[in-house]
Amino acid sequence: MNPTNTTIMESTGGNTPDCQSQTLIDIVIDNQPLRVPQGTTIHAAAEQLGIFIPSLCSHPDLEHNSACRVCVVEVEGMPQLQTSCDFHITEPIRVRTNTLKVIRARENVIDLLFSKHCGYWDFNNCARSGNCELQALAKYGYSPLHLDKKENEFEVDHSSYSIVRDMNKCILCRRCVQVCQEMQGIGCLEVSGHGESTRITTFMDMPLGESVCINCGQCVDRCPTAALHTNDSSEDILAAIADPRKHVVIQTAPAPRAAIAECFDIEPGTALTFELNTALRQVGFDKVFDTNFSADLTILEEGTELLSRLYHALVLKDDQAVFPQFTSCSPGWVKFLEHFYPEYIPNMSSAKSPQQMFGAIIKTHYAKLAGIDPKDIVTVALMPCTAKKFECNRPEMDSSGFQDVDYAMTTVEMADLFKRQGIDLPNLEKSDFDDPFGSATGSGVIFGATGGVMESALRTVIELVTGDPVENYFSHADIQPMRGMEGVRTAEITLPKAGPVPELLQGVLPSFDWLAGATLKVAIAHGTANARKVLENIKAGGELASYHFIEFMACPGGCLGGGGQPIPTSADIRAARAKAIYAEDHAYSVRKSHENPAIIQLYNDFLTDGPCGHLSHQLLHTTYTARSKYTN
Repeated sequence: MNPTNTTIMESTGGNTPDCQSQTLIDIVIDNQPLRVPQGTTIHAAAEQLGIFIPSLCSHPDLEHNSACRVCVVEVEGMPQLQTSCDFHITEPIRVRTNTLKVIRARENVIDLLFSKHCGYWDFNNCARSGNCELQALAKYGYSPLHLDKKENEFEVDHSSYSIVRDMNKCILCRRCVQVCQEMQGIGCLEVSGHGESTRITTFMDMPLGESVCINCGQCVDRCPTAALHTNDSSEDILAAIADPRKHVVIQTAPAPRAAIAECFDIEPGTALTFELNTALRQVGFDKVFDTNFSADLTILEEGTELLSRLYHALVLKDDQAVFPQFTSCSPGWVKFLEHFYPEYIPNMSSAKSPQQMFGAIIKTHYAKLAGIDPKDIVTVALMPCTAKKFECNRPEMDSSGFQDVDYAMTTVEMADLFKRQGIDLPNLEKSDFDDPFGSATGSGVIFGATGGVMESALRTVIELVTGDPVENYFSHADIQPMRGMEGVRTAEITLPKAGPVPELLQGVLPSFDWLAGATLKVAIAHGTANARKVLENIKAGGELASYHFIEFMACPGGCLGGGGQPIPTSADIRAARAKAIYAEDHAYSVRKSHENPAIIQLYNDFLTDGPCGHLSHQLLHTTYTARSKYTN
């Protein structure tokens, strides 16, 4: 079996290449000659020569906006200094990056930026201290003797579960506006006012928690200061750990494990999965569980729901069986759909995210096994995603009878906690996850990358339906068409045969004969700007309206590009994190969700009516009526 018509529909966005022409132009920068393609920026040309020009508003994921003016240079024959990030070379020029005029202008610009930034007097207590781009520029011009301390002008906005917005630290670089409007297609943030009254606002100046913010945190990841930072709950978590009445457990997702090393000055692409387990025990967590376990659980539930929908549509001719089915494990994507395309809520799988499934299992099944009153269990999730903080506080996420997940921490927050406690994460001994959820699979690991949920689902669906090992069709079970960083990808997978229904699913479907020879159309989109393109295509009755299953992730690159991941980020960094995730997948002896022995044990001992059964529906699914008809 080979996928046919594998296509790439859209790119991920970000900066377009500076060089759009093959016409070469001779230039000189700081007396060094260089030949560059027409359209190259001065900033990019200087990089080729190893000449560093400081800048602040530019970011590799965004178009240059020349808002900060830090990157000014002197171009011979031009009376005014020019911003190097958006000066496109169209003719031979001579450039100086370090003249006295440039140095003085840069100093003045940086001093003015600091004067806008009320937090400069207390760097050590700032959320971005040590990793603040403005702080890093201080050596180029910060003159505290020239500045007067001033009181905060704006009230700090704590209305969001996910993001704190402190406009006193805003330097008007506009990155947050760009990423929200252009890269994510949300438009929650905008520039208002002119001149001295210019500021970044939400629509009608609403609190962030009441706006159309989807909590993705991409603005946090690109903010050069701490004007936007995560709503850190680590003090509450430490208080729970210190309470002898509380049993505090933590689950860790694969994307933070592939990225947290960056917070300790290690190159991107280094996974510290098992060192992290040791560190978390040193912090004081009673149990350390693997979110990959509940990722495997999600595949069984979501995959069974897909097969059930297909059966209703193709065999029972149920015209209420809506397609495509959308994935539901990205809370930023879920909120995007609820805000902008609520008519497609019935298309979304009713399966909860792995984070929320695990929380429900911990406060029911695990509580009973461990003999602990669930009211005394505190569940924490280490996630790459700021939206997970919002998700765990949604009022419907209480199927255990309690708040299923009490706190979500981001990768950066956990790294900061380790540093405060003197824990040298990279040099710790390795240790394993705790039972009874210690076993996981490679399928759970790849949830962290865009396309990973789809690949995991296909590994299981192909094997369950055909009865053959997926390796018969895809070498090493690597379904390569699901991988990559293109914004939208599509593929068609033909199921050449149908085997008997496995015992686990016999209560759901009578046979698979109706799927023999069927072609499953699947698509993948990451970043909500790309999600919007997919939904508009469906809405217009385009090609994707005929698809069966679509994976959506709110963040570029999927979870590994989440808003709670280490700063900075770029396409290269996200690719390195993905490489680490796929390498970890290959290290597992079991790489398919339905073969996870801990999952099989869970269905045998607890969820005895199987995937999408009555108890599974109660604990592991949401209750939108149109969606829940495909679970019992």
